[in-house]
Amino acid sequence: MPDDRFITLSEVEHMLDAESKAREPTNEQKLAKDHANRMKKLSPEDAKTLRKELKDLGFISDFIATKIVDILPINTDDVRILFAKERSILEKKHIEQILKTVEKYH
Repeated sequence: MPDDRFITLSEVEHMLDAESKAREPTNEQKLAKDHANRMKKLSPEDAKTLRKELKDLGFISDFIATKIVDILPINTDDVRILFAKERSILEKKHIEQILKTVEKYH
């Protein structure tokens, strides 16, 4: 999976917007852009910055960081749900670090 690249909803919307300026978007692209527009919570710049801050914590994968940016969890349970399929158990101090980092973007 080294070729996988995870992008936030904000980045999806930005990419589709740029593409639609070059040519007429397909119906699927229109639907994807509408979904991203409705569900995104941050600008593309803020999304990239937050994802970098989360990854800099050292214990968050690119996939999970992207999901955190898209969801912007507000409590411990929200964070635990995102890490439910991970093999390691998330410590309470790590959850607090995540919430503190995300709080700046609410």
